[in-house]
Amino acid sequence: MKNSLKFIATLALAAFPLLASAQKKADPEGYLTYSLPSTVISIDVEAVQEKFYAGPYAKYAEKYLGIRPRQEDETLFQLTQVKMTPYVEADQSRRYSVNVPAGRIENTFMKLAAGGFISFADANFGSESIWRFTTRTEGDFSSKGVTSNLSTESTTLYRNQKKESAYDKVSVQQNMVVEKSPEKRAAETAEMILSLREKRLQIVTGDTDATYSGEAMGAAIEEISRLEKEYMTLFIGYSEFQTQKMKFEIIPEADRESQMYIAFRLSDTAGLVPADNLTGRPVVMEIVPQEFAQPEVTPLETRNAKEVEAYYRIPAICNVKIIDAGNLLLQNRMPVYQLGKESSLPVNVIL
Repeated sequence: MKNSLKFIATLALAAFPLLASAQKKADPEGYLTYSLPSTVISIDVEAVQEKFYAGPYAKYAEKYLGIRPRQEDETLFQLTQVKMTPYVEADQSRRYSVNVPAGRIENTFMKLAAGGFISFADANFGSESIWRFTTRTEGDFSSKGVTSNLSTESTTLYRNQKKESAYDKVSVQQNMVVEKSPEKRAAETAEMILSLREKRLQIVTGDTDATYSGEAMGAAIEEISRLEKEYMTLFIGYSEFQTQKMKFEIIPEADRESQMYIAFRLSDTAGLVPADNLTGRPVVMEIVPQEFAQPEVTPLETRNAKEVEAYYRIPAICNVKIIDAGNLLLQNRMPVYQLGKESSLPVNVIL
């Protein structure tokens, strides 16, 4: 039975780090000071930002091409990955000092305490989170194969010409350079798209004066498709994508009435933001601890009332969910120490 208890205590106390330097007051000399473990849930989130630029001829697309593309520029964010990782750190609100008898400090308890301290020093103290957005830019359609913005029109002007008794209007033919209307430019671009499609069909079916075969046919079709795609962006627009990554941490609190936490928020304009930024919709973490069964008590040897005890935590096994607008994104089982039970053992059982 002692070996069994020693194994349980070993598991519990292995996570106890030394935190003497974190206290305002010095820890008592000759005592071994440790903290109870606390579980932190780290959430790594990845979202994709889409910057969409509407085509300048979008409102004419249905008329000339029979399609209904998006009409306005917009920025959208979509979650693409969520990762949960639990790790253990020292609970600085639950610290204990143990007066270990002289000559017995070199055994298991001291090794475990030192091991807990070393392990904590090598563990995650928190890393830098980089969150950058590029400056919003205007859509550039200058290289999208736009036809000329100018056309030549003929118009008739009149001038007064003096005759013997009166002035007569005499017509004068003059060419003027005028700007094309957006609809006319859209119509010309649509004609170019249809012409390219027809040309591609002719090459594929062999209905053309030129002869295409092998690599020549493939290169011609590829170039026609490239031109068609560039012209089409003037109607359907185009998107630029950027990946955004952030890390959030949740420390469950045992005294909370509800184990529901806002893990982070997703904003339509800013993307991933912390829980206290109210511009985005909340993504929630729900923690459901399993109930503890009542233990069967096995009598130990009679304890001395002055016997030194070491405290430890038994973690609660919890079902942890990440929920976005009612949709379950991720679910996992993990131990959470601070939601579990605290117990103690005499030091002479551990040593």
